Amino acid sequence: MLSIHAIDNRGAAVASLDPIKARLLEELAEPGSASSLASKVRLPRQKINYHLRALEAVGLVSLVEERRRGNMTERLVQAKAASYVISPTVLEPVAPDPDRFADRFSAFWLLALASRMVGELGRLIAGAAKADRQLATFGIDGDLSFRSAADRAAFVEELDTAVARLVETYTSPADTPGGRRHRLIVALHPTPNESASRPVSKEKHNEH
Repeated sequence: MLSIHAIDNRGAAVASLDPIKARLLEELAEPGSASSLASKVRLPRQKINYHLRALEAVGLVSLVEERRRGNMTERLVQAKAASYVISPTVLEPVAPDPDRFADRFSAFWLLALASRMVGELGRLIAGAAKADRQLATFGIDGDLSFRSAADRAAFVEELDTAVARLVETYTSPADTPGGRRHRLIVALHPTPNESASRPVSKEKHNEH
């Protein structure tokens, strides 16, 4: 089971937004059947089975095992992932396009970049899982405070200079044998009031 699955088709997106189906996906972090789920969500087994079939049809759950119980066959299924995010590719005609904004101080451009990243990472993770290969990624996430807007502007300028220097140092020609292009996104935005402060953390992920 994947840690996170990026939903990239409309049918699966619609199914995941249904409250009953979303609850079933939550319960199916471990394999379950219509019978075992009926008592947890307090719905008839027949109705649970209908929703499970719908989730299976769009690829959000898969069959784990079939076993005989008396004169019945019990189907055990499991969710495809522990968590889900809906990729902007589901709304392709109106999905954000970073090229439409192209202003590094625009919140809309930052949101468009984040949307593109979700779509691209979703495809990369799915491809890596299908090929049973590792996907090398790196992320930095943390909170920091500025005494003034001037300090924030100075930080951005120094960060921009440092990143530009690193890019110039390590970027190789596109036709370099064995080379591969990578996407680099650096973001800075105010922290929502409800978020608790935490120290800067660095993680390197190798996802299947």
